[in-house]
Amino acid sequence: MYKNTDIDIENRIITIINKIKPFLINDGGNLEFIKYENNIVYVKLIGACAECNMMDITLKDGIEQLIINEIPEVKEVINIDK
Repeated sequence: MYKNTDIDIENRIITIINKIKPFLINDGGNLEFIKYENNIVYVKLIGACAECNMMDITLKDGIEQLIINEIPEVKEVINIDK
C-alpha cells in the first residue's frame, strides 16, 4: 500500500508519465514532469505535442485521466507552456 505523502505521489506520477512518454515521442512530442503541488500535476508538453491542435484533448482526456485513475489524490493536470 502506498503512503500518501507528496513525495510518494510524485514518484507514482513520474512512473505513469514515463509509461506515456514513448507514445508521445513516437508522434514527435514529449512530456516533462514539472511539479506536484496542492493535488495538481504540472507538466510541459513539448515538441509536436506543444503545437498540436489536439493538445487539450491529449492532456485532459488522455494524460490527466490516466493519472487520476491511478492516483485519486490528483485533481487536475495543467500544462505549463513557458
